[in-house]
Amino acid sequence: MDKIYEQTMLFDFYGELLTEHQRSVYEDAVYRDMSLGEIAQERGISRQGVHDLIKRCDRILQGYESKLHLVERFARAKKTVAEIERLTLPVEAPEEAGGEPGEKPGTGELRRMRNRLQVIRKLSRELLEEL
Repeated sequence: MDKIYEQTMLFDFYGELLTEHQRSVYEDAVYRDMSLGEIAQERGISRQGVHDLIKRCDRILQGYESKLHLVERFARAKKTVAEIERLTLPVEAPEEAGGEPGEKPGTGELRRMRNRLQVIRKLSRELLEEL
């Protein structure tokens, strides 16, 4: 996971657990892409103080994730939903379905649809267990 994406995800999930000051400075750095110097000047604190505060917030947010795993669970759920979406795309036309030799037309298509539904059910159960 790239650093900015990781920081934004952690902040989205756990940002409210930071103090107002921490949240505000972290938001300026991560969301508004302000430099340490810009934040320091705006708030009347040293550039080093801003740097230290951002690092401390990173550690705090990582600590919450290591205990609660909400971002990790969200990423898995998102991946599962994407797989379900893929499985629900229209299946190929019956003339392209090409079932087993000797099968009635459409039998192969029906089998593939049943298999897809079984996978969707399995993924749905896993997703519910995750939540």
